Amino acid sequence: MSKMYEIFGNDAYSMTRKLMEAAEVIKKIPSGANVALKPNLVVSKSPDSGATTHAGVLAGVISYLQDHGIRDISVIEGSWVGDSTGRAFRAAGYEEVGRKYGVPLYDLKQDQTRTVQTPLRPMEICGRALDAGYLINLPVLKGHCQTAMTCALKNCKGCLPDREKRRFHAEGLMKPIAALASALRPPLTIVDSICGDLDFEEGGNPVYTGRMILGEDPVQLDAYGCRLMGLPLSEVPYIELAEQWGAGSAQVCGEDILRLNEPSQGGRYPKPSAKVARLTAGVCQDSACSACYASLVRALYSCGGSHGTPIAIGQGWKGREFQGLGIGRCCDGASRQVKGCPPTADAIAAALTGKE
Repeated sequence: MSKMYEIFGNDAYSMTRKLMEAAEVIKKIPSGANVALKPNLVVSKSPDSGATTHAGVLAGVISYLQDHGIRDISVIEGSWVGDSTGRAFRAAGYEEVGRKYGVPLYDLKQDQTRTVQTPLRPMEICGRALDAGYLINLPVLKGHCQTAMTCALKNCKGCLPDREKRRFHAEGLMKPIAALASALRPPLTIVDSICGDLDFEEGGNPVYTGRMILGEDPVQLDAYGCRLMGLPLSEVPYIELAEQWGAGSAQVCGEDILRLNEPSQGGRYPKPSAKVARLTAGVCQDSACSACYASLVRALYSCGGSHGTPIAIGQGWKGREFQGLGIGRCCDGASRQVKGCPPTADAIAAALTGKE
């Protein structure tokens, strides 16, 4: 079984370095390899929102690598459909880190792709991720409005072009996430679980849990993330499916976890509130993209969940009739429609409250 290293606290930079030192990461990087860092910058928000990887994690990894003589380092990321990766780099403080350490930031939305075979189907993956001599995954452990949680496995979805991300949603997310895990398996993952939002991938309700975890098996890390969040694996089907397709092991035993300090230096994990699930309980969702669905969630938050309007959302509604409010460009057959790809939360809220 793979070992996981866990540390508690709130200093992302020092925690990251201590994890890498304890795991002797430098011994695992092939000589002369270029190292690519893949954070979670799904949306243009500060890490304090609970949505994105702390800049201190990035700085900690880079400084550790440079102190050990590695110079060919890059940061790669592609934010979700509808947002700008460059804006996300700025919002998270990454441009400053890049300038300080002389490390380039690459927007994978502009990258060339290659087709890779997976257990599900051929899949387009960005070349910079495939060509990395050593890929380090830097996800945030947090909740997700469509998959219950997101951590190591789903973070690799940022290594896809937008057209492939849309296809993932059309296929229901679970199987394609697992298939991607079998084709793109970072040899090292460092999980930022300092203050992830336990209900919503876009953040807004950060929960201080004050820990970080390093491991080599992304499936195991996701299984451990479910345990920390109080979620059964059955609520996140892509984890066990990824295990079946050879991406890692979902087994987590006590002896697999090496703690570098005491849990009292961190925070506790409350169970996710399920507020997002309650707000969207009556939504007719069919293959909705994350950005569009997140705009709807934000609008429902602002309306307090009380609107009395039938709602449809997702690619599966293209060309289909719906008596109610259709969210986004795909719902062109709805009796009322909020246009956009994705539409803004303000526009959706206005339609829900009759103020459009």
